[in-house]
Amino acid sequence: VIEKFTENTRFCLICNYLSKIIPALQSRCTRFRFGPLTPELMVPRLQHVIQEEGVDVSEDGMKALVTLSSGDMRRALNILQSTAMAFGKVTEENVYTCTGHPLKSDIANILDWMLNQDFSTAYRNITELKTLKGLALQDILTEIHLFARARLRPPPGGAQPLPPACTNAHCLPLSAVDFPASVRIKLLIKMADIE
Repeated sequence: VIEKFTENTRFCLICNYLSKIIPALQSRCTRFRFGPLTPELMVPRLQHVIQEEGVDVSEDGMKALVTLSSGDMRRALNILQSTAMAFGKVTEENVYTCTGHPLKSDIANILDWMLNQDFSTAYRNITELKTLKGLALQDILTEIHLFARARLRPPPGGAQPLPPACTNAHCLPLSAVDFPASVRIKLLIKMADIE
């Protein structure tokens, strides 16, 4: 159809994966690549849709929509619609539940188990939670990574100097010592708390 009517018609194809369009069509197209939207651009448009549709959305629900959509307005609108239809009110907990992402309380529990329990108990608890709530391992790991990144991020002015206890030769970097992963996580979190 496209090849037949190119003389007098213009077509606009929107796709997520360019490789899904056959090469014959790709050669006749001009490509435009759009990056993810910033929250500053997404929030006003989402608020407009929310107002027009009369959806009840809390402030934390709006933040969850923007966070989970990762700059994709179509995904944000789909999550908004699904959550509103499933729960009526769009809150952070409802958004995370509707999308199948782990709640912050789930991540806090998982980190607590990893840091404070032996491996067998932590593994069993995490597996039970994952199965009970239908969570994807990738989502759990992503949320733990985001938590650790936010928690271990250096202050805006740059990295702080090492505390006096770590200025001598006895203070080795974590990678130089063969600690178990749970011990390294504990040390990193404790180091983040040092001011």
